[in-house]
Amino acid sequence: MATKLKILVVNKYFYIRGGAEKVFFDEVSLLEQKGHEIGVFSMEHPRNAPSRYAPFFVSGVDYEGKMGTWQKLWEAGRILYSLEAKKKMRRLLQQEHFDLVHLHNIYHQISPSILDAIATAGLPAVMTLHDYKMVCPTYSLLADKRVCECCFQGRYFHSLWRRCAKDSYAKSFLSMAEMYLHHRLLKIYGKVALFIAPSRFLKAKVEESGFPYRIIHLPYFLNARDYQPNFISEEQSLVYFGRLSPEKGLETLIKAMSGVPANLKIIGEGPQRPRLEYLAGQLRLNNVQFLGYRQGDALFDEIKKSRFTVLPSEWYENYPVSVLESFALGKPVVGARIGGIPELVRDHDTGLTFEPGNIQDLQEKICFLMEEPDVITAMGKRARQFVEEVADPERHYQKLLKIYHLVIDSHLKETFKQSKIS
Repeated sequence: MATKLKILVVNKYFYIRGGAEKVFFDEVSLLEQKGHEIGVFSMEHPRNAPSRYAPFFVSGVDYEGKMGTWQKLWEAGRILYSLEAKKKMRRLLQQEHFDLVHLHNIYHQISPSILDAIATAGLPAVMTLHDYKMVCPTYSLLADKRVCECCFQGRYFHSLWRRCAKDSYAKSFLSMAEMYLHHRLLKIYGKVALFIAPSRFLKAKVEESGFPYRIIHLPYFLNARDYQPNFISEEQSLVYFGRLSPEKGLETLIKAMSGVPANLKIIGEGPQRPRLEYLAGQLRLNNVQFLGYRQGDALFDEIKKSRFTVLPSEWYENYPVSVLESFALGKPVVGARIGGIPELVRDHDTGLTFEPGNIQDLQEKICFLMEEPDVITAMGKRARQFVEEVADPERHYQKLLKIYHLVIDSHLKETFKQSKIS
């Protein structure tokens, strides 16, 4: 088990774009600290971190930007099966020797075409699931702003009927076609030896959908030593930090602040910000502030000054990094009882949970904690302890290394068996 490995890690973004990228970079850093050699395969982007592997990256694309008709057709083909990505992956694997490939988010910008190149090179692969793309054409198991499981058991046509992709028939058709091609026709994800699920909920939900491949549970980690906790509240405030989008339940949170003797600080950006600001104004809420995007110390200082943080999501959250960061800073969390959130936010231990979308329930939980500063402090200390123990980097590394060696050993045995047959 002490053998140092050379691992190729793959993610479509090579800069911090969200929680999944933070996990990706933290895991790469952890593996390098342990003496493993890491190679990278990603997409070109001006914000990318420097890498000697950059010449192998696939060309950049912005699916949110304006495109001409021919460019749209070209990029649609790339989503379905990128010949460029496959070619560049093949060239990389011909020039460099790796023991294993660890995939993260590869959909659309890279596509699973690279799995054919990896299999041809005779390498085993594992893949971390950061969302529900394996079973949902649009990642989130949401339709019409509500939790939706209609596409389970491979019934992907529902996503077209419901126009799940940007409320567009064309984009929804492409998302549906992508799923049928990859899962029904090519069965290309069968070339991944093992899938990793950060939350037990995600593992159970993907298995429930009829996903036929093996999934193992391995939570995200967070190095608590990088976070200085503050168990004493300096302000009568609570904080939400993250993306401002409909599935995050922020309308419920804002409505719950009516009559609450505390200030809500909303930190982040996203498409729903104008609507949320309008709602706060319409309700004449002077206790709701929009602070915009912040990161690093500017973000952590606001959290440390607060009583607690809130995550009012109304979709199947996986294993939110924002909750782990709150815990590391000594703050309990009031979180919706949905997805993987209850695996972290344990009632009257590391925080409180409430029924998703229930304004009154959320308001009662906020008011209760605001009146109990000693309870908040005690919860904050247990939350910090949770990160130190359950989310410990060493614990994560040892289990990840076991996964790597399990996959490599199984691959070698299968290769040996195939060579004897032939």
